[in-house]
Amino acid sequence: MTTMAPENLLPLDETAQDLLFREARTANSFTAEPVTDEQLRAIYDLVKWAPTAMNAQPLRVVAVRSPEARERLVPLMAEGNRAKVAAAPLTLIVAADEDFHEHLPTTFPHREGVREAMAANPGRPAMARFNASIQLGYLIVGIRAAGLAAGPMAGFDAAAVEREFLGDGALRAIAVVNVGKPGPDAFFARNPRLGYEQVVTTV
Repeated sequence: MTTMAPENLLPLDETAQDLLFREARTANSFTAEPVTDEQLRAIYDLVKWAPTAMNAQPLRVVAVRSPEARERLVPLMAEGNRAKVAAAPLTLIVAADEDFHEHLPTTFPHREGVREAMAANPGRPAMARFNASIQLGYLIVGIRAAGLAAGPMAGFDAAAVEREFLGDGALRAIAVVNVGKPGPDAFFARNPRLGYEQVVTTV
């Protein structure tokens, strides 16, 4: 029996595989080339189809563009991330909406009262964060699909970012992502990845 090469088992062509995965890297510097509203909309319209539990859509994004907004955000970042945010052409504050259930359909097949049940569910905040994190992963891949680089960061004062940019409602900051064309020396050395046998167990 002939064993096919792994790349031949994937319908996605190798150029696209490289763009989205193998050659894609977290960027730490960016050029001054702007990221347009049209590009951001096209990215969202692609990644909004990410799979989530009950088709919940807790992802919320604040696009930080103006110099004034950037000046407010930079001090809230960890020290090592401040220069990155200051120089990026676009920075996204990615949040999870704990009140995502308000946007669920009023009925699901064979399940009535879903909104009401979710409103009373004490696990709703964790569900919001989990599903928004799935959507965040898709957002990063969508940014790559647009020919751009993403620089996701968890090093920031989440409570302060929420107060400054997300109001006092149900939005919880989960990441800050710089977006743009990679600049000089944008990429750190890549660490090795675990192999299949180290990760996958068959039972």
